Amino acid sequence: MKPDIDGLGPDNIVAFLASIFERRGDEEYLGEPVTMGQHMLQGATIAERNGQPEEIIVGALLHDIGHFTSEFGTFTMEDTEDRHHEDAGAAVLERFFPSVITDCCRYHVAAKRYLCATRPEYFDRLSEASVHSLHLQGGPMTPEEVAEFEKNPNLRAIIAVRYLDEAGKQPDMDTPGFRHFAPMVQRMVDRRCRNRA
Repeated sequence: MKPDIDGLGPDNIVAFLASIFERRGDEEYLGEPVTMGQHMLQGATIAERNGQPEEIIVGALLHDIGHFTSEFGTFTMEDTEDRHHEDAGAAVLERFFPSVITDCCRYHVAAKRYLCATRPEYFDRLSEASVHSLHLQGGPMTPEEVAEFEKNPNLRAIIAVRYLDEAGKQPDMDTPGFRHFAPMVQRMVDRRCRNRA
C-alpha cells in the first residue's frame, strides 16, 4: 500500500523511515539469505566501514525503501513483470533529500543494467534473484541508453550504491540498526533544506 506522506516534513521524515525499518525490516528480501532491513543496513555499514561519504552511506541505506512503500508490492521470483520499486521509493525521498540520495534510489536498477552493459564481469556478482529481476527490468542497457545514463551528474554515487547493493546480502553480518545512521540521514535532509533556502 502506498504510504501517506502528506503529513511528513523535514522534522519527522527520519522518524518515519525508522518506523518503516522497525515495522517491516524483517520481511523477506526477494529470496536472498537476508531480510529487507538487513540488506539495506549491510550496504550502509559496508560504506561506513570503507570511509565512504555520508551521501553514499545514506544512499545505500535507503536505496530499496520502495520495496516497503510501493503500492505494487514486493518483487518475488515468480514475477513476470517489473514492479518499479525504485520509482516508488524515489517518489517518497525526493521531497526530503538532495538529488544525489533520490538518484541513488531512482537509478540503482538502471545502474545494474548499465554495469552489465559496460562491465560484463559485473554480471558474475549478481545473485539468482538479481539476475531474474535484471531480465524483467530490460536486461543490459543498449549503447544509446548507456550514453544517456552517463549524463547523470550523480553517476559515481549511483554506481557506488549499486556495488553496495550487491554486497549487502551476507547472512551472518552484524550491523548497527537504523538509529545508528539516523543522525546522518537527518543531515542529508537538512542539507536539502539549506540548499532550498
